[in-house]
Parts: sequence; structure tokens; C-alpha cells
Amino acid sequence: MARDPYQELGVSRSASADEIRKAFRKLAKANHPDTNPDNKEAEERFKRVSAAFDILGDAEKKKKFDAGEIDADGRETFRGFGGAGAGGPWGAPPGGGFGGQRRGGYRSETFEDVDLGDILGEMFGGARGGRGGGPDGGRGGGFGGFSQRGADVRAKLEIDLEDAIRGGKRRIAFSDGRTIDVSIPKGAQEGQTLRLKGQGAPGRSGAGDAFIELSIAPHPIFRREGEVLVMDVPVTLYDAVLGGKVEAPTPDGPVTLTIPKGANTGSKLRLKGRGLSDAKGNRGDLFARLVVTLPDTPDPALEILAEDMRKARPYSPRRRT
Repeated sequence: MARDPYQELGVSRSASADEIRKAFRKLAKANHPDTNPDNKEAEERFKRVSAAFDILGDAEKKKKFDAGEIDADGRETFRGFGGAGAGGPWGAPPGGGFGGQRRGGYRSETFEDVDLGDILGEMFGGARGGRGGGPDGGRGGGFGGFSQRGADVRAKLEIDLEDAIRGGKRRIAFSDGRTIDVSIPKGAQEGQTLRLKGQGAPGRSGAGDAFIELSIAPHPIFRREGEVLVMDVPVTLYDAVLGGKVEAPTPDGPVTLTIPKGANTGSKLRLKGRGLSDAKGNRGDLFARLVVTLPDTPDPALEILAEDMRKARPYSPRRRT
């Protein structure tokens, strides 16, 4: 069983969602297999913190864990039939079950090598494999229409803006210790869910699916405004007045921008095909917003020029209405 997720992430039970996310990102970055090749200890640590965030990073799962409805592995705790009270059926510890493992949509509890899931299926007319036979005609039959297919699993994956634009691969760890490489499609969107068939929990008639919800991490340079990508580009006073060329970053690498004479803060230059991707991989545009920037230290010559201009050619930067 996994450790307490709060202890794994090093946060208190009163930690906010932002504090939990920051703790996970710090630990995941420090222990990621890509930055710690051939380091088994770091890989195991990465798996554990990923599993912990799988619980605490999901508001619904966190609520269930805090209420004791699921354990640190994300598995439902066994409470017997009809919400049995203290002790549960057959003397099971309250809310604890017999330490069995989850199969499909239910927990198959075991006690001294006796599979309680099989016994219940036989007691209540469940089929032993195949389709049909159950009271609801569902897959595998069994008590209450229990499914023999493995349960679906869900996880969240934060990706970089560049991965969302160009696509790529990211590794994700599940609470059962498995790690898989997720293929990020070009034009991935915030909140998009990827379905990985057969990557869920194992079951008698096959594994379930894994559903990976994507979120795009904030970028230190680029920001999304509607359907376009925007960045701020600092420009010196003399380049703004006289025109010039400056190097600017893009998601595909640096480019050279031509600054027109008389450029002002707020002026935008359009870089075609350097912006966001749509679902078909078509690239939008990137807009460079110019920000005229004065020197960090006072310049006496500039001060004299400004004083002369204020006396001889005063102007108002406010637009006329």
C-alpha cells in the first residue's frame, strides 16, 4: 500500500490546492526519470509522489480519501453490504475489508486464499465468465452486475506549451507503480482528455482504460489571448525612435524582429505560423508586443535631450477623444 499522500508530498492536511500542486511540481522535477537516468531510488520516489498527487490533485479523490472512502492507492475501502457498521460482515475491521485488491468496478476481497468475489458471484447467481447470465445482463454477470473487466483509471498530466503546440511524449506514473509514456498530440488543449485503451486496472476479461486529462503549464514568456499567442518584447529607446533589429524568442527558437521607426509600447508585430496549433496541427500566429524600456541607470545625455524636447516640442501621450 502506498504511503499517506500528504506525507509523501510533505504537506499538511490543511494545505491548499495551490500548495499541493507546488509541492508536487518541485518533487516531480527533482526526481523525474529523464533528469535522473539509471537512478532507481529517484524513479521510485517519482512514482510515489505521482501517485500521491493522483489522489490529492483531484478534488473528488481528495475528498474521498479525507473521508476514508478510498485508501492511499485510490482503491475503495470495503464496508460490507448496505453500509454495515462497526466490525462489518464476517468481523471485517470497520471500513477496512480484508485487504483484497480492486478488480473491475468492485473490490474482490480475499481471506485466507478464499476469493470473496467468486463466492458472492456464486451465491447470487453470477456467471463464471462469458457474457450475460447476470441479473442485469451486463458483462460477466455476478452479484449486482459486477463487471469482470478491469476498472478505468484517471490521472492528470501537466505539459509544457511547446508540447501542446508540437506534440511529444511525457511519462506518467500510476499508483500501482506502473509508468507509461503518453503521446501528446499536436494542438493539445487545456482540459483535453486522452484515452489509453487497455492501460487501466487489470481484470479477468481484460484491462480497463486510462483517461489522462491534460493541463498546460503557465509559460514565463508566452501567454494565450483567445486563439492567438502573445509575448512582450523589450525595446530600447533608440531602437524605438530610430528603428532597428532585435532578437526575440518563439516556441520554435529565436528569430530577428525588425522594429519600425517611431515604435511605441503596445505596438504589435505579427509572426506568422509561430503560434498555437489546432487539432489538425495547423499553426496560428504569434504576436510580439513591444515594450519601450529606458536604461537601468540614468543617462545625463538622455536627460538633456528630454529636457530640450519638453521645452521645444511638448506632446501628450494621451489619445485624443
